[in-house]
Amino acid sequence: MDVTLCRAVSIMPAGTSRAPLPIRQGKIGSWLAARVYRIDLRDHLIFPGLINAHEHLHVNAVPPLRTAVPYPSSYAWIEAFQAHFAQPAVVAALQIPKERRLRHGALKNLLAGTTCVAHHDPWHPALDESTFPVAVLRDYGWSYALGWPGYGPPVRQSFAATSADRPWLIHLAEGTDATAQAELERLDQLGCLAPNSVLVHGVGLRERDVDRVIASGAAVVWCPTSNRTLLGRSLDPQRLVAAGRLALGSDSRLSGARDLLEEMRGIAARGELGARQILELATTAAARILRLPGRGSLVPGARADLVVVEDRGGDPARSLIGIERSQLRAVVRDGIPRITDPDFADWFAATGTEAVPVTLDGRPKLLARALAEPALIALEPGLELAADRNERERDLAIDARCY
Repeated sequence: MDVTLCRAVSIMPAGTSRAPLPIRQGKIGSWLAARVYRIDLRDHLIFPGLINAHEHLHVNAVPPLRTAVPYPSSYAWIEAFQAHFAQPAVVAALQIPKERRLRHGALKNLLAGTTCVAHHDPWHPALDESTFPVAVLRDYGWSYALGWPGYGPPVRQSFAATSADRPWLIHLAEGTDATAQAELERLDQLGCLAPNSVLVHGVGLRERDVDRVIASGAAVVWCPTSNRTLLGRSLDPQRLVAAGRLALGSDSRLSGARDLLEEMRGIAARGELGARQILELATTAAARILRLPGRGSLVPGARADLVVVEDRGGDPARSLIGIERSQLRAVVRDGIPRITDPDFADWFAATGTEAVPVTLDGRPKLLARALAEPALIALEPGLELAADRNERERDLAIDARCY
């Protein structure tokens, strides 16, 4: 059955709309059907699903690297990672099947309103599964980094094999030393700086390098928490934002933020960008840079990937920027609710989707049953099946009475 979201304010590329938002066959519709299930979202805002422009999905359950001092570049901290990966807790985490770790990273993103992710690692068959929690960037080229030739496709060959209308991704200038600062020049000399080049991190970019990136039509993915954790600082986003050449990524929990919402809260708290600018980095700008025309906005024909929140008043973007994931009222992918507050049970029923009760950071939620795998939920701190939580609370109460 078609669904129409009524009486909410939809956040559109050109502003806001109070018109009903029809969902037909997993996409935003252009007209209301005669037979439709109406969901009243009065006093709510509807945002496009967020796009995480840089992630390593399979390492989000790995204990994070603890850093005493900033590293001068990624090439320095990768050496420190070798000892970290020998730690018993890390060894145990990496023994979890990769397919499950990939699904966990995707679920982590979905719980925070991210419905599409650019996974910067070799493709895995699990990413093709119809039940994978998020959409994943496809049809793109990538290399890992200029200084890591043994991992990932060779830079020149990968770039040459990537169609000019598809994005080509590479970690670049990930550091503060002379090596990192020289990487843009090296990339250009290789003939790999072009409008479809997507440069991840860019901490070592100098003013003239930013000029060069903008002039070439290339773009940068900003991962501020990971950069500050490992390198001690991050890039200044202002000029790249003004040029429309910046997107936002969370990297992974190994070094970065818990999720994209936390990344956005941090940027707002530091006053680096305004709320609407931050929102654009994870929606319209990311969709443009990653060549995803059907995502990042609520225009007719786009994927019905949505985030629903309560309207807190004032600038609509602030009602999303700055809140916790447990405060999201609903996350919808391809028109189907995936996690919602309990009072949206009828939305699951209208779409023929079975849901199970869970708690997220202590708040009751409904989660689509296809995502409620116990082994998967066990990997995500703060997420519990309600039955497991109730049983644990009963056991605690019994223990307390015994003492």
